[in-house]
Amino acid sequence: RQGSLLFSMAYIAKSFYDLSAIGLDGEKLDFNTFRGRENCQNEEILNSLKYVRPGVGTSPPLNEHPVFAYLKDKLPYPYDDPFSLMTDPRLIIWSPVHHSDVSWNFEKFLIGPEGEPFCRYSRSFQTINIEPDIKRLLKVAI
Repeated sequence: RQGSLLFSMAYIAKSFYDLSAIGLDGEKLDFNTFRGRENCQNEEILNSLKYVRPGVGTSPPLNEHPVFAYLKDKLPYPYDDPFSLMTDPRLIIWSPVHHSDVSWNFEKFLIGPEGEPFCRYSRSFQTINIEPDIKRLLKVAI
């Protein structure tokens, strides 16, 4: 476990688009090719609306994925924005609404080395600023 955590920290990019990888076919994949493109396909988008941010026709928590139910129970709101759910209430398309709901797909959860939720960040929290928390968790894991 320790090796994989350290490997994960070997490079922290300023953005996802700074990264690249080698595909199974041995070809380099430049993540910058994904800039401005949705990274999900039709059914994935519908499932994220149905289970993560429940949409019309669902009745949370019945259809809520257990992982998100657990995360939201442990971290009911982003630490950097404990009051906002959405800036425009007309954008809320699900019912019932709970303050702990994931309101934007850019909210982030950081999970500790033992698998417990550590912190929840709002949509406006810059991902690069999670680095100190990751380093803190890495020290605990070693």
